[in-house]
Amino acid sequence: MWRLVIAQAQVFAQEAGAAAEQPAANPFTSMLPMIIAFFAIMYFLMIRPQQKRERERQAMLSALAKGDNVVTTGGICGSVVGLSEDRVVLRVDENVTMEFVRGAIAQVLPKESKNK
Repeated sequence: MWRLVIAQAQVFAQEAGAAAEQPAANPFTSMLPMIIAFFAIMYFLMIRPQQKRERERQAMLSALAKGDNVVTTGGICGSVVGLSEDRVVLRVDENVTMEFVRGAIAQVLPKESKNK
């Protein structure tokens, strides 16, 4: 009976020694896939749509032409009467024109809204 107990103790000691010889797992490597997935989700849900909106906005600002009806970020509606590299001149009433930075244009109104 003592031989059985000693044999089991030796087997247990060998298993414990084998487990102790293996290096401990790095916790960073187990979290790495989760971190990569987090950044991928953030890119596709936040960064990419924002870049798309910014490209559309830049295209809208570069396509401005005289006669377009626009709304500024301040809520002023007017018709474009003058354009320069970074400025837009709007006619808001009969003899009233205002000069804005191109970036202040929030929206170009459709042509049919002019008749309303």
